[in-house]
Amino acid sequence: MSDGELRSGCCGPVRPSGGAAAGPAGRAPHVSAAGTAPGRAGMVRLEAAVFPMGSRDGWTVRGDGEGPVHDVALDAYWIDRCAVSNAGFGAFEAATGYVTEAERYGWSFVFAGLLPSGFRDTRAVAAAPWWRQVDGASWRHPEGPGSDLAGRADHPVVHVSWNDACAYAAWAGKRLPTEAEWEYAARGGLQGAAFPWGDELEPGGERRMNVWQGRFPDRHTRPDGWYGTAPVTAYPPGGHGLYNMCGNVWEWCADWYAPDYYARSPRENPTGPALGTVRALRGGSYLCHASYCRRYRVAARGSSTPDSSTGHQGFRCAADAAPREGR
Repeated sequence: MSDGELRSGCCGPVRPSGGAAAGPAGRAPHVSAAGTAPGRAGMVRLEAAVFPMGSRDGWTVRGDGEGPVHDVALDAYWIDRCAVSNAGFGAFEAATGYVTEAERYGWSFVFAGLLPSGFRDTRAVAAAPWWRQVDGASWRHPEGPGSDLAGRADHPVVHVSWNDACAYAAWAGKRLPTEAEWEYAARGGLQGAAFPWGDELEPGGERRMNVWQGRFPDRHTRPDGWYGTAPVTAYPPGGHGLYNMCGNVWEWCADWYAPDYYARSPRENPTGPALGTVRALRGGSYLCHASYCRRYRVAARGSSTPDSSTGHQGFRCAADAAPREGR
């Protein structure tokens, strides 16, 4: 375990450099045994389209690189309706014997509010003390030793790094979505809206996503009953039939992240910078709150190092689509 300083990025804490890495940064670890690819069940096919990507509205987080707004042309592709669940990741682990990076490191980051009363003292992130380094925390034990997945089979898997997500996707015969694919899917056919359903956070007073309600980080009113993750199909789906594109868990994308990328990105099928140190994350999480993090919107961008894992980061997969027959 590294003795480096625990620091926080825009989407949560990142691992200190110098730890026992599970593989080269930015490259998915080898999966020792192939499973049976789940195919396209549980996915939505989105046809080729052009859409305005990015945001210039008052919600924009300065410095994240949400602009300039620019037209992007995408080929047809498939994308998962839901984030990968604990049950789904468990099937991958059972078929391959895969060991996640959190398990290899021996620890991961957990939100302090989810730790039980009397939990032993743990190292806190200096700029975000609600994040704790917890020995034994992993996808199987989301809050560390003594916690398990009972009642959470249908919740999104967490404590998975970008490398872990790529390993799962390869086993499933899929890949991670690009930032452009993710944003187009999240918009659900709307252009320029803040959320998959429009610009109002709670239209008609209806809760549409799992984000923090109350005073962060010490008081959560839990109006919908969730403190932490919610099931992957919680809340109504967006216009493309996709669930929880905003809130619940941050989702890894394929791209390296750079805040100036939109100013120089290609119009057709952008895949991010050629090189980088952090990978893109999208969608926000159950810890997002307007008082400090407004990144629970379709245009919001985040990032973290490929080997980092936390209790609020997960993923969904995408896949290339062949042209329709006869075209």
